[in-house]
Amino acid sequence: MASIRRTLSPAHQDRSYQNGSISSPFSLNSSSQKQPNPSFFVKLRRIFAGIFLLRNSRRAQQHSWKKHFYRCLLCFCIGILLGILPLGDIEDVRTHDFSFEIKSQVANVKEEVVRAEDSVMKKNDVQVKLDVVLAEKFDYRPRKLLIIVTPTYNRSIQAYYLNRLSQILKLVNPPIMWIVVEMNAQSPETAAILRNTGVMYRHLVCHKNLTNIKDRGVDQRNTALQHIELHKLDGIVYFADDDNIYSLELFERLRDISRFGTWPVAMLAQSKNKAILEGPVCNGSTVIGWHTNEKSKRLRRFHVDMSGFAFNSTILWDPKRWGCPFLNSIRQLDTVKEGFQETTFIEQVVAEESQMEGIPDGCGKIMNWHLHLDVQGVAYPTGWILQRNLDAVISID
Repeated sequence: MASIRRTLSPAHQDRSYQNGSISSPFSLNSSSQKQPNPSFFVKLRRIFAGIFLLRNSRRAQQHSWKKHFYRCLLCFCIGILLGILPLGDIEDVRTHDFSFEIKSQVANVKEEVVRAEDSVMKKNDVQVKLDVVLAEKFDYRPRKLLIIVTPTYNRSIQAYYLNRLSQILKLVNPPIMWIVVEMNAQSPETAAILRNTGVMYRHLVCHKNLTNIKDRGVDQRNTALQHIELHKLDGIVYFADDDNIYSLELFERLRDISRFGTWPVAMLAQSKNKAILEGPVCNGSTVIGWHTNEKSKRLRRFHVDMSGFAFNSTILWDPKRWGCPFLNSIRQLDTVKEGFQETTFIEQVVAEESQMEGIPDGCGKIMNWHLHLDVQGVAYPTGWILQRNLDAVISID
């Protein structure tokens, strides 16, 4: 059998015979020699070189798909990192907190609360400054909401009463809400009048079955009070019956009331054909007595007409704020005699005259009148529209 001999190159022979020893590449001594450990950067360079540099070796060709996969994965990670990094102003980046301090949830919540309070204080300061500027330049003053409660029912001159009251309310500076209450159902005639007034209104219905027609207004007002309490309307509540006469100044004075305000009302006594004054006697804005001319009503605690007082609506849904003596809902009572609904209602709102405010100062000005001008037994046309001409014909010659 022929033998094959491999000769080493001179360079390899020189390296093999150094120090007088023969070292073969196939010897155990050469493989057992310890090589120095490469540094971290050398290893990292070899990894990148293995990924990005192509070699013609057979093993590199076999695992080329792995290199492409690692390249795609690396580029994908770099893209995600670039997308996460904030792209803002240099000043924002400099002032950004890059510390890795671990903070508790309580501390984070406290910081958020402090930031929220600072922002609210800044907004409040801006709003106060804006109000001051508007008040100085445009005479702007924030106004309280006026909640006008009017019970009504179908009768011959109902349209006249509602239109007359709506014309006054239209002249009142907003905000104002007119709550009109009817019995059993909303009549289309009343709804048509309310739509054409131009005043913000709410049309309510009292569904209580009544045996006595005199209790109608009490239950209608209680329906409005329940609505105000349910929706927590914040403003000044005033019971304005549709058959009374009101001055525009009265509604502007209502916004000066803090808790409970009262004033004298002129009433026309049809039987005696004279005017009766009913309401408070004041020393400045302090109530010190009452006007009354009817002996049958002298037992009342407060001598006030239903249209002669107004109060803050928060008393209805936040009585603890005002220290009201009653813990139940404040309502008018239909179990008392006629003429005592006013005083029993006021006793639930205030305890004495010191909690009242006489408006205007001195209570010496009449701002509304209670007139009994209702016409009994007269039918009104459907929808207050005449369907045909009158039977009488008069010649114009």
